[in-house]
Amino acid sequence: MITTVLFDFDGVIVETESQYDDFYDKLSEELNLDIPNFAAQIKGMQLKEVLHLKFPFLPEATKQKIIERTIDFDLQMDYPLVAGVMDFIDSLKKSNFTIGLVTSSMKEKMDIAMAKLGIQHLFDTVVVGDEISKGKPDPMCYLTAAQKLHKKPSECIVFEDSMAGIESALAAGMKVVGVATTLSQQELSAKVERVIPDFLNRTIEPLIL
Repeated sequence: MITTVLFDFDGVIVETESQYDDFYDKLSEELNLDIPNFAAQIKGMQLKEVLHLKFPFLPEATKQKIIERTIDFDLQMDYPLVAGVMDFIDSLKKSNFTIGLVTSSMKEKMDIAMAKLGIQHLFDTVVVGDEISKGKPDPMCYLTAAQKLHKKPSECIVFEDSMAGIESALAAGMKVVGVATTLSQQELSAKVERVIPDFLNRTIEPLIL
């Protein structure tokens, strides 16, 4: 029986992916990276980890520049909500579900973002990138959330928008609903049974129970 709902942040709670696309496209051009689809390649993973794993050929000075510029951007960007997400979370809370937030983003960004949105009170636990030694697609972040909430993975369902996040949640032994804000419904359907475009007019029962 599902008792716990875990949300990713970027692309699930907030519509930030287009901002990141523009930012990384411009940064890639500025730094002469010559890496096709640079923004798409780093979605859903911890930045330091993805730079190490996918772009080991980049000079360390360039990697550090990317990290520093990303941190600056994180702290001043806008955080528009995904359509319907607050109403959906409210319905979950009224139905006594346990709710968690699991993100690869660092604590400094999340403190600012959650304060701007006024959503700190909505989550029974928050897992941020600073707490995790192995980022998505490793299951560590979602298993950590379940442990903090004293829940079994089989009790948890996850809302994710990225392939790395979906793989992380599935590897943790949790059910997953894909949110098609970043990738297409067709791309997400290859990994999960259910995909939604947003949370508008979504009721709990067909998605979770």
